[in-house]
Amino acid sequence: ETKAPIWLHPLDRRLWDYAAKSATLYGIRIEDPPPPDHDLADGMQLSLGALTFEVMHAPGHAPGHVVMHGHGVAFAGDCLFAGSIGRTDLPYSDPRALARSLERIATLPDDALVYPGHGPSTSIGIEKRTNPFLTGLARVIDS
Repeated sequence: ETKAPIWLHPLDRRLWDYAAKSATLYGIRIEDPPPPDHDLADGMQLSLGALTFEVMHAPGHAPGHVVMHGHGVAFAGDCLFAGSIGRTDLPYSDPRALARSLERIATLPDDALVYPGHGPSTSIGIEKRTNPFLTGLARVIDS
């Protein structure tokens, strides 16, 4: 409706292309989405007005999941939540890949605010101190 350009990491294209069919499994009807206009890639810089954010490919929850970070914030989507992480029991998710992505995300500055796909915001530092998936109390990777 807004005619905003659609950006998508290529590894999520199969999920995108089957979105309408997948939604019916959950009793939801949606139209087939239009094709993406642009590909996202790790390290890419995206500008929004005067702000520029870096794209971090963070697979695990989904193969093409990305985190946008810059200006003291990280838009983490369903990769990192306050006190938890994204699901890895969905088609195409990968717990080991998510563990590696969380290690990368944890290198962002401690004071960076994290805005997850849903739920309350948090910070990298808080999650490094309290989130069992980042403190080492629980391991996503098999030993």
